[in-house]
Amino acid sequence: MSSENDPPAVAVAAEQKGAAAREAGRGGIAIAVAKISFVLVGFVQQLVLPRVLDEAGFGATSRMLSIVSVINNVIVATSLQGVSRMVAAAPEERQATTFRATLQMHAVIAIVASTAFALLASNIADWVSAPSAATPLRVAAGVVRCYGVYAPLVGALNGRRRFVDQAGLDIFYGISRTVLMCSGAYIFARILGHDGALGAALGFVAAAALIIPVAIKRGGIGIKGPGGPSARDYLGFLLPVALAQGGLNLLLQADFLLLSNVAGDYAAQMGLDPKEADKLLGPYRASQLFGFLPYQLLMSVQFVLFPMLAKAHGEGDAEGVKRLTRSGVRTALVLTGLIAGSVGAIAPHLIRFAFPEPIADGGVPFVRQYVIGLSALAILGVSSSALASLRRERLSMALTWLAAGLVIGAILLTRGSATFGPDLLRATAFATAGAMLVAGVLSAVLLWRAAGALVAPLSLVRVLAAGAITVAVGSFIPYMGKAIVPLLGIAMVVLYVGALIALRELTGADLAMLKNVLARRRAKAP
Repeated sequence: MSSENDPPAVAVAAEQKGAAAREAGRGGIAIAVAKISFVLVGFVQQLVLPRVLDEAGFGATSRMLSIVSVINNVIVATSLQGVSRMVAAAPEERQATTFRATLQMHAVIAIVASTAFALLASNIADWVSAPSAATPLRVAAGVVRCYGVYAPLVGALNGRRRFVDQAGLDIFYGISRTVLMCSGAYIFARILGHDGALGAALGFVAAAALIIPVAIKRGGIGIKGPGGPSARDYLGFLLPVALAQGGLNLLLQADFLLLSNVAGDYAAQMGLDPKEADKLLGPYRASQLFGFLPYQLLMSVQFVLFPMLAKAHGEGDAEGVKRLTRSGVRTALVLTGLIAGSVGAIAPHLIRFAFPEPIADGGVPFVRQYVIGLSALAILGVSSSALASLRRERLSMALTWLAAGLVIGAILLTRGSATFGPDLLRATAFATAGAMLVAGVLSAVLLWRAAGALVAPLSLVRVLAAGAITVAVGSFIPYMGKAIVPLLGIAMVVLYVGALIALRELTGADLAMLKNVLARRRAKAP
C-alpha cells in the first residue's frame, strides 16, 4: 500500500546507493594507487640495494627475500582473503566478533609457520647451497610472524570496505620497508663490515613490526563474543587458497632458487669462495625485475574484469561470458605486448641504466629473451584468474602448479650441460622463458575451452607482429649511454602503439571507449 512518504523514501534509497557507489569508486582508486605504489617502491628497493651492497651481498639478500616470499606471500594471501571474506559475510553486529575469532586463528598460524621456518632455516640454506643464508633466514622468520598478524588486520579493513584505510597502510608499509631494509643493509655492510643480507633481514622485521600497532590503531582487533567460523570450517576454506598461492609463489621463485642451488654446488666443487656463487645471483635478480613487470602491472586487469566475468557466469549469461573473455584477454594481450615489447626491445640498455656495471654486464646476454619469455606469465595470471571466476578454481590451481613443474623440469634438464658462470645464467633464463611460454599457451587454451571464447585470431597476429617489430627495431639500437635510455623507452612505446594503429588493431572505437571511461569517472567524482 503506497503513501505520500514513498517518493522521499525512494529518493533516500537512491541517494544512499549513489553514495555507496561513490565510496566504492574512491576505494577502488585508492587500492589501485596503493598497488601501483607498492610495485614502484619495490622497484626502487631493487635499485637501491645493489648500490648499498656489493655484488655478492646483493645476490645473498635477493636469495633471502626470494625464500621468505614463498611462505610469506602465502600467509598474506590466505589471511587477506580469509578474514575479508568472513568479515564481509557476517552481519554488521557480529563483524567485530568475527574479526577477533579469525584474528586469533591467524595468530596461531603465524606462530606455527614462523617457528617451523626458523627451525628449518639451516636445512633450507643447505638446499640452496648457501650455508651462510641460515642466519638471515632465521631472522626473517620474524617477518612471517608479523605478517601473520598484519595481514588479517588489513583483511578486516577490506571486509568492512574501508579501502582508503587499507590503501594508506599499504603505502606507508611499502615505504617504511624499503627505507628500513636498505638502511639495515647499509649499516651492516658498510659501517659494521658484516653480512648485508642479515642487516636487510633485520630491517625487514623492523618494518613488519612497526606496521602492526599502526594497523591496530586504524582498525582495532575486534571484540570477544559469539560469531565467526569454527576452526575446522575456516581452515577448510584456507587450505585451497594456501595451495593455490603456494603454487603461484613457487612458480615465481623456482628458477632463482634452483640457480642458487646449482651455483653453490658448482662453486664448492671448483673450490671457489661461496661469494662467487652469490655474485651470479645479482644479474639474474636484476633481469627478473624487468621480466615480472607485465605480470605485476596486469593485475589491475584482473581486479576490474573478473568480478564482472564471475557475475555473468553466475547469471548464466553465456554470451556475456564470451564477450567479457574476449575483451579482457584482448586488453591483457595488448598491454602485455606494450610492456614486454617495449622493455624487451631495449632490455640490455635498461639493465645498464638501472644497475651497477658488474651486475648489468652479467644480465645483458640473456635479459631480452628472458623478458619476452616471462611475458607469458602475465597471460597465465590473467587466464588463471578468469578460470577461477568461472568456478574452475581447481583447474586454475592445477594450471599454476603445472607451470611451476614445467619451469623446474626445464631447468633440471638443461642445467647439466651448463658450466659455472655466464653459461649457467643463460641456460636457466632460457629454460625458464621457454617453459613459461608453453604454460602461457596452455592456459589460454584451457580458458578458451572453459569460456567458449578467447580472442580474435587476427588480434593475436597483429599484437604479436607489433611486438616483433618493436623488439626487432630495438635490437639494432646500440647502447649510447644512460642519458638516452629513457628517450628510447618512450620511442619504443610510440613505435608499438603506432604499429598497432597501422595494423588496424587499435582503432577510433578504442579511443572513443577510453574517452567514455574517463568521462564517466570524472562525472562520478565527488
